[in-house]
Amino acid sequence: MPTNAIQIIRDEHMAVAAMLHSLDKLVAMGPGSKPQRFFEVVRAMLFYVDEFPERRHHPNETKYLFPLVARGAPELQAVIDRLEADHASGEQRVRELQHLLTAWEMLGESRREAFAAALHTHVRFYLQHMRVEEAELLPVADRLMSDSERRVLDAVFVEQRDPLAGGTKEPEYEQLFRLIVQKAPAPIGLGEV
Repeated sequence: MPTNAIQIIRDEHMAVAAMLHSLDKLVAMGPGSKPQRFFEVVRAMLFYVDEFPERRHHPNETKYLFPLVARGAPELQAVIDRLEADHASGEQRVRELQHLLTAWEMLGESRREAFAAALHTHVRFYLQHMRVEEAELLPVADRLMSDSERRVLDAVFVEQRDPLAGGTKEPEYEQLFRLIVQKAPAPIGLGEV
């Protein structure tokens, strides 16, 4: 298991991207004959997107990674500002998706398109956000970090590592991950279509 913060960030990006792509595919498939299971799984996947990237990953980037890059490469400040704005709006974006999902579930098919469109927009936004971080910030951070900065960044990202990206399995999240894997239909999970 890597203990290098740059690799952990990349691994967490891959885990989030996989979840977002799966969520997009699941919504495109629709509830089928099991709407209760469908909405439960979609809700669980949105909770994951809020719980790990928004509440763990992004705060660590904002507090540790971005200042390091800003100090060593001030020419990237505009990129950092844009990424920080993305982080600041992330939780609200997820809340809006949760609201739109509830509207679809409670008010019916007439609300499906609004949720699907908002989700698709969020997936594209998020994937682009991660591409910018990986292409423009991570190589610079890796080059600029002193040994002591590297130790601090590594420790922070190891401690808060996403279980879906190789982090320690946390008992309180086992039910969440089990629900997603066991109830989401193939090819996303192991559940029946």
